[in-house]
Amino acid sequence: MAGDQQQQERTQTQVGDLPETCLAHAIALTSPRDACRCAAVSPVFRASADSDHVWRRFLPLGHRGASVSVPPQPQGQQPPKPAAAKDAYLRLCDAGAAVPVDGEGSRTQRLWLDRASGARCYMLSARALSLPWDDGELSWRWTPHPLSRFGDAAELVGCTSLDIYARLPAAELTPATTYAAYLVYGVAEGHRGLSYPDQETTVALAGARVAPARHAVCLHRDEAEARKFRAVSRGTGGEEPRLREDGWSEMEMGRLRTPGDGGREAAGEEVVVSFEVLGWYPKRGLILEGIEFRPVN
Repeated sequence: MAGDQQQQERTQTQVGDLPETCLAHAIALTSPRDACRCAAVSPVFRASADSDHVWRRFLPLGHRGASVSVPPQPQGQQPPKPAAAKDAYLRLCDAGAAVPVDGEGSRTQRLWLDRASGARCYMLSARALSLPWDDGELSWRWTPHPLSRFGDAAELVGCTSLDIYARLPAAELTPATTYAAYLVYGVAEGHRGLSYPDQETTVALAGARVAPARHAVCLHRDEAEARKFRAVSRGTGGEEPRLREDGWSEMEMGRLRTPGDGGREAAGEEVVVSFEVLGWYPKRGLILEGIEFRPVN
């Protein structure tokens, strides 16, 4: 009896005995983080987890041919071997080198991937936003900026009413994913009117039955300016900005969850974000890079 049991155990198929293609197909149904974990299990799992079949699955549809593209080489040099799909995926995870989105909006929109989940990250440049006018004249000037991924940024010259809006098709984001929207900006010397905590942001799906939550924020804390314009300081209320490694500041504007299937549910849906400063007083010196949408991990 014991010998029969041992013989049966020896003849049973283990997970590691499956063909590499079968393992790769199963791993491709997980996530980039899980694929990296599988690669640490054994040499057999590593070969499957690092295969092009797995990592092409994690690439956006419009970029799945990136793994076989070869850049032009100087005359006389041998072209390199095509980059693996995993390398193409990792390149798309570099937010600093985010790729322009195909189509007419390629100069105003950029895409990259969240490294752990593979969810799409998206950025709208200042040129893709709805910026305020004041007294019939545009209150902004476009200026080259060394930190901008789009080459230039919008600098607020002066206005009394400041409100910024943006719209993005929900289908551009990964389905069934919680996203946060961030205002990416800087502050110029001689700025004015950017310190009050009576600034509000909203993030929501257009046409939602429930009114979007409004979030109190403060672009640039300056208590001296607050006391100058108001008899009593409003204190330190409002969401604080964060200084990024690339030199910009970012302010979280709010969060939302995208429609579940990314197809029928997302068709025609738009994500709407807004930033508004309450109060009619002079404002200037805001340098606007754009608005980013990133998944919340």
